[in-house]
Amino acid sequence: MRIPIVPRDRVFKKRLRDMLMKDNPYAAHWVDSVIRTAYSIMENWRKRYLKGRARKVKPRIRRRFARCKTTLIKIDYQAKTIRITLKQGEYLSISWRSTWFGHRVRGWAVGEAMIFDDRVVIPFKSSKEIYVRKVIGWDSNEPSLDGYEPSIGFIHVDLKPLQSMKILYERKKAIAQSRGKRELYEKYVRRERDREKDSINKPSAGLRMLFQNTIHVFEDLDEEDLVSRKRAKNRRKRNARTPWRRIHRRMSEVALTAHVDPSNTSRECPRCG
Repeated sequence: MRIPIVPRDRVFKKRLRDMLMKDNPYAAHWVDSVIRTAYSIMENWRKRYLKGRARKVKPRIRRRFARCKTTLIKIDYQAKTIRITLKQGEYLSISWRSTWFGHRVRGWAVGEAMIFDDRVVIPFKSSKEIYVRKVIGWDSNEPSLDGYEPSIGFIHVDLKPLQSMKILYERKKAIAQSRGKRELYEKYVRRERDREKDSINKPSAGLRMLFQNTIHVFEDLDEEDLVSRKRAKNRRKRNARTPWRRIHRRMSEVALTAHVDPSNTSRECPRCG
């Protein structure tokens, strides 16, 4: 297997920057942002390729975007506006004064903006200190999430309704596909995605409310390994029905989380059983 090499020398980067700046009508920092993002994507692909988790095909961007440093954004926290420089004499102004989330981000700092073709994403970050009271370890099983904390005991989150919903829509999509009804198939795909999102958001919000100031520790599951062809077909389908990584990602958005190596995490404790 040939090892792909990503050039890092300054001469190559300067030549690449000069080439991109030739017909670039926008500010120079956008070219620098594109180069940094491309290097990040290539390095990530290279690591996955060397571990056998990616094909020898150069990665492609599905949706175009560009990042903007906070130092290049003019922020007025009193007026609740952001001004991003596109090129000399041309700016993009955004306000969050009348937004539904305005009260939630009061006192928060604006992060690194991302510009897509159809929207602008402005992240907010808070430096509020959180005093951790509990640590819950979670075991990601096929029909459930099972947690344990010494002062609470065992915690069980039933995922069987999510499994049943996935099985139901698998059958509906198979029937629509066999009959060549593309629009019906796409409708089932959208409904399944929405119901899956709802099935993940509700327990995540419930756990956040029940266990405040808590760190939730999850297994660092490799989704590609769980559905790889080295496993039996039935097992792959069962693994694909429970979106563990999406559940973990959603929990990381609403609560404090950490990840550990999943090996040997399901054994009995020799001291407490």
